[in-house]
Amino acid sequence: MTTSVCPFSKAARPDNAPKQADTTPSACPFSKSTRPDDAKQGETTASAACPFSKSADASAPSKGCPEKEGRLSKEDSATLPAKCPFGYDSQTFKLGPFSCMLCQSLLFDSTRCVPCAHVFCKVCLARFKDCPLCGADIESMEADENLQKMVDQFIEGHARIKRSLVNSADKEDDNKKVIYADVSMERGSFLVQQAMRAFQAQNYESAKSRLAMCTEDIRDQLGREGNTPELCSQLGAVLGMLGDCSRAMGDSSSAVNHFEESIEFLMKLPMDDLEITHTLSVSLNKIGDVKYNVGDLHAARSYYIRALNVRRDAMKHHPNAPSQILDVAVSLAKVADIDRSLTNEDAAIDGFKEGMKLLESLKLDSEDSVPLEQRRLSVMEFLKKQVERPEQSAETAL
Repeated sequence: MTTSVCPFSKAARPDNAPKQADTTPSACPFSKSTRPDDAKQGETTASAACPFSKSADASAPSKGCPEKEGRLSKEDSATLPAKCPFGYDSQTFKLGPFSCMLCQSLLFDSTRCVPCAHVFCKVCLARFKDCPLCGADIESMEADENLQKMVDQFIEGHARIKRSLVNSADKEDDNKKVIYADVSMERGSFLVQQAMRAFQAQNYESAKSRLAMCTEDIRDQLGREGNTPELCSQLGAVLGMLGDCSRAMGDSSSAVNHFEESIEFLMKLPMDDLEITHTLSVSLNKIGDVKYNVGDLHAARSYYIRALNVRRDAMKHHPNAPSQILDVAVSLAKVADIDRSLTNEDAAIDGFKEGMKLLESLKLDSEDSVPLEQRRLSVMEFLKKQVERPEQSAETAL
């Protein structure tokens, strides 16, 4: 069996995802291979297991021999995940009757073209004068409230039930009950998948709506189960994505609030996990970027320093992890750039040189390390330029 691809995008954050939506699933935000605060747009990255995936649960039973696939043990036969007739589930994505053909996500603010009657998301359609599907002139646009209600009901009910399996052995038991269960792990993956597709197509309102639903689900679970590591990591990642939505929409205040809350939940987790520390440092850097953009350099530096310290501590636990060494070098560049802006040139040069030294010691030979090697060379080039002639801002270049 092949491992399902995670719909959770790891740019741990969607703010660096390619602007055009594609049909390939995004990688997970907990994957080391992607750098949400540092990566260049369009960089290819490897996938990792999704925090919403059942396979992430250590208690989940492992798959057996392929020959036995399709057979259920007596223990497993009690429940089966409900199948969606439209082909939507947490692990796959198929365009269907509730999809927008432009952002390739579920419709949001469903809007009909007049006179051709094709339906798209309002934000997506507003960019065109002719129908993107048939080319007809758009004389006007009308909200399709009935269709949107169907979409909303579909989302609300998606992946929330499990039903009993009735086979020949069970036919004599007429009192067998249907079992209902909250399978929000699948629902979370589904919602984030929709949000990431919408974000990549710059339909930020749609992405924000889906992520808000996801956070609600996780908060409900937190209320029932407490602050488990799994739920805290999920909520921290989704809140960070909400911060990116707010930032993309120009709402810096809400963005900072979401990032701060993301940090609050991530701080509850063990700091010896590279994925957790990376996601935490990303949220800290995001706030630093927001402060940098509004000209509050001292506040920006404090957040960049916090992110650097998190990454340094992680490198102590994982001294040979290439992604962690690269993370530290990027954080050094961010702090050094702020020092330069604050006219502390000696500290800036020291920071740039320390980053260069780290990258020079990093050797990446395997084919799997090609994206990291490309990133290493890119950051190294930037650092050298800053030492030779300071012309470019680290916040925009990294």
